[in-house]
Amino acid sequence: MDYQFPELPYAFNALEPHIDAMTMEIHYTKHHKTYFDKFVAAIKETEMNGAPLEEIFTHVSKLPTPVRNHGGGLYNHTLFWESMAPNAGGAPTGKLADAINVKYGSFEEFKAKFNDAAANRFGSGWAWLSVKADNSLCVCSSANQDNPLMDTSDCPATPILGLDVWEHAYYLKFQNRRPDYISAFWNVVNWEVVQARYESILNK
Repeated sequence: MDYQFPELPYAFNALEPHIDAMTMEIHYTKHHKTYFDKFVAAIKETEMNGAPLEEIFTHVSKLPTPVRNHGGGLYNHTLFWESMAPNAGGAPTGKLADAINVKYGSFEEFKAKFNDAAANRFGSGWAWLSVKADNSLCVCSSANQDNPLMDTSDCPATPILGLDVWEHAYYLKFQNRRPDYISAFWNVVNWEVVQARYESILNK
């Protein structure tokens, strides 16, 4: 397969006032594009060139570090953009809502656990809602551009929602106030997409 840089599914200002336009533009055109370019260059030097990212991640511990770092950056940001939308937010419904209630007791308790994972990730990284091999939900965080699909993960699972907590994701608007950024994120979560990811895993 030929790797393609994914299009942003909305305008840079579409998530205002929660995610500001300047951050979105820099984040997408500079950070995400750099991850893409450096991943393409790094994977060309390996026998896994052309493989899907999900397959690459299952062997990432045996591949050069730039593949792990930049491949993770490419995948994580793509999932992140698709997990948000203008006029979104609210709460999940259907099977995902039921699963959250079973696992965490309520949506508010789930949010508190996710917020804690995001706020307390030391340094740069991500917070995740993922689905384990037994279809149960889990919340965890990962450092740098790692994710739960990687064979290096201490919480192996398939992510369905991710939040970027690198400072470049929020510093222009929120400075050092990461908890305020995390709170703003819930106003733009695209639960339709997250629910579709969850149900596609259940239907495999």
